[in-house]
This record gives sequence, structure tokens and C-alpha cells, in this order.
Amino acid sequence: MAGHNFLFVPGPSNVPNRILRAMAVPMEDHRSVKFPELTHEILTGLKRLFKTTEAHPIVFPSSGTGCWEAALTNCLNSGSRILASRFGQFSHLWCDMGQRLGFDMQILETEWGEGAPVERYHEALAADSQHQIKAVLVCHNETATGVTSDVAAIRRVMNDLGHPALLFVDAVSSLGSIDFRMDEWQVDVCVSGSQKGLMLPAGMGITCVSKKALSTAQACSHPRCYFDYQDMIRSNATGYFPYTPSIPMLYGLRESLRMLDEEGLENIFARHQYLAGGVRAAVQEGWKLALCAKEPQWYSDSVSAIVVPPEFNAAHVIERAFRRYNLALGTGLSKVAGKVFRIGHLGDLNELMLMGAIAGAEMAMLDCNIPVIPGSGVAAASAYWRHHSVPAGLESRK
Repeated sequence: MAGHNFLFVPGPSNVPNRILRAMAVPMEDHRSVKFPELTHEILTGLKRLFKTTEAHPIVFPSSGTGCWEAALTNCLNSGSRILASRFGQFSHLWCDMGQRLGFDMQILETEWGEGAPVERYHEALAADSQHQIKAVLVCHNETATGVTSDVAAIRRVMNDLGHPALLFVDAVSSLGSIDFRMDEWQVDVCVSGSQKGLMLPAGMGITCVSKKALSTAQACSHPRCYFDYQDMIRSNATGYFPYTPSIPMLYGLRESLRMLDEEGLENIFARHQYLAGGVRAAVQEGWKLALCAKEPQWYSDSVSAIVVPPEFNAAHVIERAFRRYNLALGTGLSKVAGKVFRIGHLGDLNELMLMGAIAGAEMAMLDCNIPVIPGSGVAAASAYWRHHSVPAGLESRK
């Protein structure tokens, strides 16, 4: 088909040409005396991205799922109790991993479309007078439902109760797109990946670990090898890795961090909020449809999950968009399969790129006989973007 594929799943996201060019490098000796320059620049840049001065960034050749496993197996002993909430497919998968690795999972079942239940975390932690809970898991941005949770509020609960558990946060679809504050929120382990806000191909797990978590890890006996924090930190201190890294991905990550620094994190967050506002206007004001996220407090600025009318199947919209219009939309997962389609609006994006996704989704819905008014989504998004202030991150490109 002529023209390029319109990629609007919530990850992998579009990879800018600048990053693709940076990755097109010949192979080199990853034990050379020059290689540490690349490693140290990346680790320094990641500290800025995580907003930390004290924690240690670590890069694994894996997906974010590998970093989930690393957090659990490095910082906890077998059988340790973990408090988590389940309100989407990815928070579910982290809970499932904990169970499969032999941890005692205390799961707060939450309606899909809501965020992490702060009051229920408070109740569970307050009831844990013997401090049997060793870790608290929170999914910052639930990619399956388009929901962002209040990590800072969870930390306040833990501090108010004086609970010593470690705080683990999944920021796979929020890091580099939605404000995240490692030090201020006293996060002990943050888990992320390369293929979303960092605008890279999939294949790199990116995590950041507090001094408290590293100290705890030294006393833990849960088996681990490939994902051992201490192996990574010892090698990284000299500029190297304990095993062969993906050299092209490292060059891409360095370029991504440079691009994020040039735009500025606060400008990036404002740009994502502004672009997400246009998508939400298309959905709610134009198409008169609902978001999976139940309340505005949970609306995600990196992905929107759009609920189709109950008599229709969202999978048909996704298939039609792809086969007829060369547009890739995110599918509904697990409990919301067939009920929602997702538009990812994170990474390297501007208004007109998102107009393509909105127009294509609208045409696909019309083809599937979903009663939306032709042109309504595009018109609503256009009105939103034309009448709202353009963030500096987009002004600088015009």
C-alpha cells in the first residue's frame, strides 16, 4: 500500500528519523577504552529523566517485563508479602508474575477504568501492624485502560503510616510522557521500557533503583542471575556491562535522551497533555463516546481507550482501520477485549499526526456502522487545538 503505516498503538511508538540515524552504527568493541563515554552519558541522562540525584539507573537488554522481574527478585525474599492493585491488564500481569515467582500477593481488585485505590492502600497498610508487607506495587499509567494513578498519594499514605515497605512503580507508558519524580515521591524501584516515551524500538528494559532498595537487595536471597542489580552496578561503575549490550540501542537511547533534554521535560509533559486534550475532545465532544477511564482525574496523557457502543465489536474497528486505512490502533485486552480500541498519543507527535489517527479511526467506525457523525472527531480536535495555547515543545518546531 502506498504511503507509510500510521502507528498509533500505545507502544511501540514512532521512532524519529534522528534516532534511527543514530542507531545505524557499525558494531564495535564493547570492551574498548572508549566505550565508557557512551555508558556514562546515558546513565547521567537517565538520572535527569527519572528526576533523581541519588538513585541508580540500570539498562537491561529486555522489555519492561524483565525489569518487573528484576524488582521482585532483587529486593524481596521468596514468600514475601506484596501489596498491589489490579485495575488493568498490565497491573494484572505484574501481580501474576509475583504469584508465579512464589510471592504472597495481596491484591486489591479494582474496577477497570479506575486508578490505584489510594484509600484501600491506606486500609491495607494500616492493618499491617507487623509490617508483613515488604513491597507496594503501583502501575503509574495503566496502558490497557488509559488510566493514570496518583503515585505521590500512595507515598503519602506510606509515610503517614510510617510503613517501611518498598515502593515499586511501573512507569512503562508514562516515563518521558507524564511527570514522574523518583526522588520527590521516594520511589524505590521504577520500571520502564524503551518503546514508548523514549521513542526507541522495543528491546530495552530501563529501571531506576533507590539506595534503600539496593541496600535491601544485598540482604535478599531470592535467586537471580541475568537481572542481578549488583552485577550491573559494578560493571556500569567502570562504564561497561556484565554481558553484551545492544550497541545500536544504546546509541539510540543516547540520542533519545539528548532530544528529551533539548525539548525539556516540562515542555514534553505539557505537549502530551495538550495533544491528549485534543484526542479526548474528538472522543467525547465529537463522537459522543466514552473513555474507559471513569473520571477526569484518571485520564491518561499518553493513551486513550475508547469505548464503542455495546452492540459493536471494537476488534472490527481495529481490523478495518489496519486493512483499509493502514492505521494501527491499540486493541482491547482481557476484560476490555472487543469493548475498546486505543489511540496511543505519546512520544514523537504533533497535532497533524494525531489528526491522521482520529480521521482514520472515524472512517473505520463509520465503515463498521458505528453511528458517529462524519468529520465530528476531527472538528472537535481541531477546535480544541486551535483554541488552546500551544506548548513550548510544539512552538519550537513551528
